[in-house]
Amino acid sequence: MTIRLKRIRDFSIAMFLLVIVWYSYVHLFSVPNYILPSPIEVMNEFLKMFVSNDIIFHFSVTFLEVLIGFALGTLLGICMGLIVGHFKIIEEAIMPYILVAQTAPKIALAPLFVIWFGLGLLSKVVLIISMVFFPVMLGTLLGLRSISYNLKCLVKITGLNFWQSFIHVKLPHSLPHIFSGLRIGMIQAVIAAIVAEWISGQNGLGFLLVFNSTTYNSEGLFATIVYTIILGIIYYQIVNVFENKLLFWHDSKIVKTK
Repeated sequence: MTIRLKRIRDFSIAMFLLVIVWYSYVHLFSVPNYILPSPIEVMNEFLKMFVSNDIIFHFSVTFLEVLIGFALGTLLGICMGLIVGHFKIIEEAIMPYILVAQTAPKIALAPLFVIWFGLGLLSKVVLIISMVFFPVMLGTLLGLRSISYNLKCLVKITGLNFWQSFIHVKLPHSLPHIFSGLRIGMIQAVIAAIVAEWISGQNGLGFLLVFNSTTYNSEGLFATIVYTIILGIIYYQIVNVFENKLLFWHDSKIVKTK
């Protein structure tokens, strides 16, 4: 049995046990439905939302918001990480401001983004970018700094120019750290999209969460949470696929294939 099949098996067993414990707790202690519905009721609501096609629209809205924000945040983070990593004077000049901006709670700034950028897509994308930017930039910067001194000396000996050394040496050896930042950034992107929709959304999964909560529809609330988890898993797996394709040479990937 391959490692992937073992992971699927372990995940299936864990989810099965979770559902059994959940179902048993609800029925043994007669938990009110509005506090904690049974997994069967949640599944029925999940399927009803899927059949009605409403969830597809809201799911697509959040999916698109995360895609745009994550792509732009990744691009900006990698570019800034490369610039800061190559020019010490720029790092000393702007890193204090970046750190101050990062320590500010982004969720608390979400209402301010709504005032600045309106209730539409732009305010949500800006919030997502702000959540993705720092972990990706930091991963890129750490990746550049992780290149060994001997490898840098080899680059000088071979006479590679800036772009040759960047493409063939610096970027490949920075990718493990960059993908670590991308994994964190992806989780942050989904959270940011949901929170933005809580505050200013008229559609999307975050809007459904608020709607079901205010109408005390516990089954719909839990079903929407499941859809949110599915969205996060989809994006996480997309990042994982790109990582496996680009880092097939890395020790961590070689060990996994044995």
